[in-house]
Amino acid sequence: MIGAIAGDIIGSVYEHRPIKTKEFPFFAPGSRFTDDSVLTIAVADAILSGRGYAEALHDFGHRYPRAGYGGAFMEWLHSREPRPYGSWGNGAAMRVSPVGWAFDSEDEVLLHARLTAEVTHDHPEGIKGAQATALTVFLARMGYDRDELRDRITALFGYELDATVAEIRPDYTFDVSCQGTVPPAIVCFLESDSWEDAVRNAVSLGGDSDTLACIAGAMAEAYYGGVPAAVLDRAMHVLPHDLGSVVEDFRQVFMADR
Repeated sequence: MIGAIAGDIIGSVYEHRPIKTKEFPFFAPGSRFTDDSVLTIAVADAILSGRGYAEALHDFGHRYPRAGYGGAFMEWLHSREPRPYGSWGNGAAMRVSPVGWAFDSEDEVLLHARLTAEVTHDHPEGIKGAQATALTVFLARMGYDRDELRDRITALFGYELDATVAEIRPDYTFDVSCQGTVPPAIVCFLESDSWEDAVRNAVSLGGDSDTLACIAGAMAEAYYGGVPAAVLDRAMHVLPHDLGSVVEDFRQVFMADR
């Protein structure tokens, strides 16, 4: 899960200043956690506490109201009776990575990925993006190789994953949809040779960089068995105490022996 959060923080400074290169400083001045981290941690808290996903998202969203949420989510957050709003946005995918760590079968992962998404993002593409992301994390930590991962995700979700990062990068633009974010993020992970390389691939596309790096970073953490110690330390230093405590608790419960 810290792979997702670190990716978000690293990519945050390039979200509105897109770049098309892998040569950039990690944790550049101005790096911060965004809604991607807040809501990822909310999902982790829901799993740890057993409360509903909607309740946890609502709670953490109100704790950090200026984290950079989209307009529709803000309306949901401040509604007296929050209801799903048919979104296909990539918010469903960026927050789901804890599901890939907490559950131990494909069926459970797919079910809980759906549950995290549909409280807001109940469009089929929003649910599909969440499920594809969570299942990739799960399969990566279960030891599937790249070809097996590519084939399984393509078969289940119909995503085209054959293009390379170099082929995607020139014409890629800012895209907040699941269908325009999740497949490129998976490619960035599949083409990487390390956690760092996956995040550099994602940011270099020049799109919604914090979310691309959050998703690719989550997958790469599971595949490579963690993140570099220096990255872990920097990311945890950026998080306030309440968010960091949830991360630590989740890691102890679900990731300590994996």
